[in-house]
Amino acid sequence: MNLHITGHHLEITPAIREYATGKFGKIKRHFDNVMDINIILSVEKLQQKAEATIHISGKDLFAECQDENLYAAIDALVDTMDRQVRKHKDKLSARRHDETGNVAEE
Repeated sequence: MNLHITGHHLEITPAIREYATGKFGKIKRHFDNVMDINIILSVEKLQQKAEATIHISGKDLFAECQDENLYAAIDALVDTMDRQVRKHKDKLSARRHDETGNVAEE
């Protein structure tokens, strides 16, 4: 899993990098096929904004969250991305095919 963190109008400190890396490790535990995660942290007046794009084999997932506190924005972003990854994983497991090519019925 490659994790890229960039900042717009914001310097990425080691504390922020460590915090985001630890939080996004939660997504790796839920789904092993995560290839890349791109995180962009920015400041717009009084709002802290965190957005992320996760590249999973065959699909890209995107989310963005805003809050007055950057750490709270990162927490909300991780929760949103975790929900999207779990939903994608459930869809993949529901579409398992049998040997004839038809969708297996449960």
